[in-house]
Amino acid sequence: MIYIRWFLFLVFWGLVVAVFHYTLPQKDVARIVDTFEQRVDFGENSIFWSAPDSGNAATTTNRDVLFIQSVRRDGRPMVYRNEDTGWSWPPYFKFDTKNLQTEAADLKSTKADPQWVLITHYGWRNEFLSIFPNAISVRPIAGPDVSKPIPWLNIIIITVFLMIVWAIWSRWRRFKANRIDPTLDDISDNLYMARENAREQGRGIRRWFRGKS
Repeated sequence: MIYIRWFLFLVFWGLVVAVFHYTLPQKDVARIVDTFEQRVDFGENSIFWSAPDSGNAATTTNRDVLFIQSVRRDGRPMVYRNEDTGWSWPPYFKFDTKNLQTEAADLKSTKADPQWVLITHYGWRNEFLSIFPNAISVRPIAGPDVSKPIPWLNIIIITVFLMIVWAIWSRWRRFKANRIDPTLDDISDNLYMARENAREQGRGIRRWFRGKS
């Protein structure tokens, strides 16, 4: 039983970490090489795509999606999708997809004359599932060696979440100690007494039969 509990514990917290890692903003230092628009037919990976841009008709089969191609400072390519989040999850309230695409196009550069940018995004890149992180903002920086800013928002959100978890856990432990454990102890004591009474009655019946024989 203890192995099942540990398995469920690890699965639960693994899912929590995955949700935070996917949802919270991340920043990449990169060089934008191109921007383009492509018709995407959604399949099993549709959960990793946002809703249509605000004001457009909703569709679950396909639509045109904006993309930003880039090369990170370590030389690895990275492609971002550029979609509105609107009022849906995650709550970035992004409505400026077209403006961001224009800014990204204006910041395109070549390897010979690079313009480095800081791209804020959320989500994952997975070639096998054909999913892309969603770009939130793009701003120019002085060079590839510029340090990323401290992710204060992520720190605050995770700290608040852990405080809430700790508060719930503490109240649960007090409730369990004050209400559940005494009830279980009473039930255990009653069962023990009932079992002992049944044994005593059984011994009495056996003595009665032996006296009759």
